[in-house]
Amino acid sequence: MGYVDEVFETVKAKNPNEPEFIQAVTEVLESLRPVVDANEELYRKNGILERLTNPDRQIRFRVAWVDDKGNVQVNNGYRVQFNNAIGPYKGGLRFHPSVNFSILKFLGFEQVFKNSLTSLPIGGGKGGSDFDPKGKSDREVMAFCQAFMTELCKYIGADQDVPAGDIGVGGREIGYLYGQYKRIKGLYEGVLTGKGLSYGGSLARTQATGYGLVYITDELVRDHGDTLNGKVVAVSGAGNVAIYATEKAQQLGAKVVTVSDSTGWVYDPEGIDVELLKEVKEVHRARLTEYAEKRPSAEYHEKKDANDHGNWYVKVDIALPCATQNELNLEDAKALVANGVKYVCEGANMPTTLDATKYLQDNGVLFICGKASNAGGVATSALEMSQNSERLSWSFEEVDSKLQGIMKNIYKNISAAAEKYGHKDNFVMGANIAGFEKVAEAMIAQGIN
Repeated sequence: MGYVDEVFETVKAKNPNEPEFIQAVTEVLESLRPVVDANEELYRKNGILERLTNPDRQIRFRVAWVDDKGNVQVNNGYRVQFNNAIGPYKGGLRFHPSVNFSILKFLGFEQVFKNSLTSLPIGGGKGGSDFDPKGKSDREVMAFCQAFMTELCKYIGADQDVPAGDIGVGGREIGYLYGQYKRIKGLYEGVLTGKGLSYGGSLARTQATGYGLVYITDELVRDHGDTLNGKVVAVSGAGNVAIYATEKAQQLGAKVVTVSDSTGWVYDPEGIDVELLKEVKEVHRARLTEYAEKRPSAEYHEKKDANDHGNWYVKVDIALPCATQNELNLEDAKALVANGVKYVCEGANMPTTLDATKYLQDNGVLFICGKASNAGGVATSALEMSQNSERLSWSFEEVDSKLQGIMKNIYKNISAAAEKYGHKDNFVMGANIAGFEKVAEAMIAQGIN
C-alpha cells in the first residue's frame, strides 16, 4: 500500500462520522498521487500527509445568550485552525443549523489549499456555530454575536487567526463581532475581514468572490481559444457570490439565465436582471418568487425537494454552481453534458459531488474546482488585511485590478501544475498540486511542529 492509501485509510478510520471531511480529503489525496509518488520518501519521512490531514487544533465552546423573551438559549461555537505554515489562519465563520466539525474540517482543509493558491501569506481555518440568524431580531443577533466573540476572542488575532464571513455571517454580524472583540481586547486591529467601509473594510470585498469566479472562467475560456461573449450561463444560488458572478458575467458579454434559492429557481431566457435580483435579495431579503412576479420574461420553478436541481437541466454553455456543497450531483452532470455544457467552474465550496466531477471531466467538460475558482473572496480578505496593516484604504479599481491579477495567476499556476505532471487540463489535480507544493515546502522548512 502506497503512502497516499495508508494516510487515506487512517483518515477514514479516525473520522468515521465525518462524510464531508472524508469527501474533501479523498478528492485532494487522489489528485496528489503524482507529486506524492515522485517525492514519497521526503514526504513520508516528514509526515506531511498525516500533518496536513490533521488540524492544528479544533476548538468547541458553549455560547449562551438571551433571546427577546428573556430566555437563555445555548448554541455550540467552533473554530478549526487547520494549518498556518504560510501565514495566520484565515477562513470564514458560518452560522447555520447544519454546522458541525465535519463540515468545518472539510472547509478548513480546502481553505489551506485555496489560500496557498492566492500566493498571499495566509493559512487555512474555518469556524462558526449551529446558530441560525434567520428569523432573529437584530438585538438577538447582536446578543449571540457578542456571546460568541467573548469565547472566540481567546483564540484569534491579526497575526494569529483572522476570521471572515460565510453563510449566515454578513456585514451585520461582522460588525457586532468586531465591536465585541474591540471591547474585550482594547485593540483596533485587522482581526476580522469583511468589515464595513467605515471601520477598516475593503472596497470590492462584496463583489470579490463572484467577480473572481468570472475572471478565472474568462481565463479558462480564453486559454482554449474561446470567449465569454455570447455564452449562455447557468448560475445556482442567489446570494452574494451568485449575484456578483451574474453581474460580472453579463458585463463581459455572457447571458446568465438561471439563479436559485432554497425554495426554487428562476429561468429568465432574456438574461437575469441583476438590479432586480439585488433589490429582491439584498434589499427585501425575499424569495425568488418576487423576482418572477416583477419580471415578465422569468419562469419560477418551485423545488419539489432538496435534491431538485432543475436549474442544471437548462441548455447552457457554462455552469457556475454558487450555492452550497454537493448541489450538483451525477444526474445533474449528465443533464449538463447532454445539453452541451463546455465549462463548469465552482463558486461555492465543493458544490459538485465526486462522481459528478469525474463524469464532467470524462466527457470533455473543462472543470475548475472551488479552491481555485472561488478564491477571489479570501484573496480580497487578505488585501483587506494588508490595508489594515498599512492604515490605508485602496480604491475599488485598485482592489479589483489586484483581484484580476491574482485570479489570472491562479489559473496560470494550476494549468502549469496539471501539465507538469502529465494531466493537461485537469484543473482539480492542478489546483491541489499547486496549493500543496507551497504548503509542504513551508512545513518541511519549519521543522516538526
